Amino acid sequence: MEEPEKNTISKISDGIKNSIMVKLIAVAVIGLLLLIPASSIESLIYERQLNRDMAIQEVSDKWGREQVLAGPILNIPYREYHENKDGELRYTVHYAHFLPKTLTIDGKVDADRRKRGIYEIVLYNTKLQFSGTFDKPDFNIWSIDPQNVHWDEAYVSIGIPDMSGIQKDLTLKWNGKNHVVESGLPEKEVINSGLISRVAIGEQEVSNFEFTVDLNGSRQLSFVPTGKRTLVKLVSPWPDPSFNGEFLPDDREVGEGGFSAEWEVLDLNRNYPQQWLGDTQHIHEAAFGVGLLLPVDEYQKNMRSAKYAILVIALSFIIFFLIEILNKKRFHPFQYVMVGLAIVLFYSLLISFTEHMGFNLAYLISSILVIGLITVYVAAVFKTRMLTILVTLLLTIIYFFIFVILQLQDFALLVGSLGLFGALASLMYLSRHINWYELNTRTTPEAN
Repeated sequence: MEEPEKNTISKISDGIKNSIMVKLIAVAVIGLLLLIPASSIESLIYERQLNRDMAIQEVSDKWGREQVLAGPILNIPYREYHENKDGELRYTVHYAHFLPKTLTIDGKVDADRRKRGIYEIVLYNTKLQFSGTFDKPDFNIWSIDPQNVHWDEAYVSIGIPDMSGIQKDLTLKWNGKNHVVESGLPEKEVINSGLISRVAIGEQEVSNFEFTVDLNGSRQLSFVPTGKRTLVKLVSPWPDPSFNGEFLPDDREVGEGGFSAEWEVLDLNRNYPQQWLGDTQHIHEAAFGVGLLLPVDEYQKNMRSAKYAILVIALSFIIFFLIEILNKKRFHPFQYVMVGLAIVLFYSLLISFTEHMGFNLAYLISSILVIGLITVYVAAVFKTRMLTILVTLLLTIIYFFIFVILQLQDFALLVGSLGLFGALASLMYLSRHINWYELNTRTTPEAN
């Protein structure tokens, strides 16, 4: 009685081993399980990117962070009277804010690459010449009695977010006379950090101003258009600028020797007036400027590459599965696991090499290592030179195809979709004559 039972168990075991459906399910489960280490690779890339950002922040804190310059703004306090509950007349002091009629900013931005461990950081020093005019402040539009205005306490404020970046003392030339510039804002209704200079408001209809700022910063330099007509001109030897913010340059030239850009912004282009009371306006929302970023974000490319892991695993598994079907070569689920882990290891090698030699060279080296490892493994399993060469060629095409997609920006989706369409069409063509219902009956006798 034991022999028939053993034969039955043996037949069931052989049927499971030679079942195409069981093999498909096993391969699919292995592919899904490999997504777990693949997602861990994405977490690793994010962690390395976070370390890079922390290194940049650490250096920026010592040199100078992103700078957004606002101003100059003329601020004048005034008294507003009211009666308290006892009928006594009291007053509170408020501020009126006036923006310049014309504002011209002319400057040069000298950028430099610095190293913090293995991370590269872009820092800059800029020398900016501010000049322009203010119209005489008019309080009549608010029905404020000029006698309630503290003309002698008027001051000009200049918004600078990171004061540690200031390299030289500032002197404000107001109507031809030099005025001391100091830190410490009497109020923070418009800007939270910056410099002030006490000025005298005379009887002249127009007041002229002029000052120079020598400032350190990192990555981004922006300006708030405070003039009724704001003109900004920048030149820099940095060859890879990123113009951003609410306004793009009207004229710009970018080349290997650097860039030059010119913005002209009118008061009609922004969403705040030339003068107002209190803190009713948010002028920083209209900021514009230029980013001095590294031309290639290697971590972004690594993250995009890791998102294609499931595609590479699926195509590779399909290749081995079709080889099993068309060439009667057996590939055990454990061997699928080994190949899948090698594919996942590619992304760990890629991020490791990228941090030291750049993405393109890292991709080439990682691809050679992984494809070479799989080739040697397949040669030992299949023991057929033709199949080994075929697998190597197909894996090379897959990795080259992914590399091309990563290099593209505007056409990545189009090229990727066409590539997948071509791959699917090829698989359908190769499998067109396979009778999937007879595979088990043909395979079992040969296996026995």
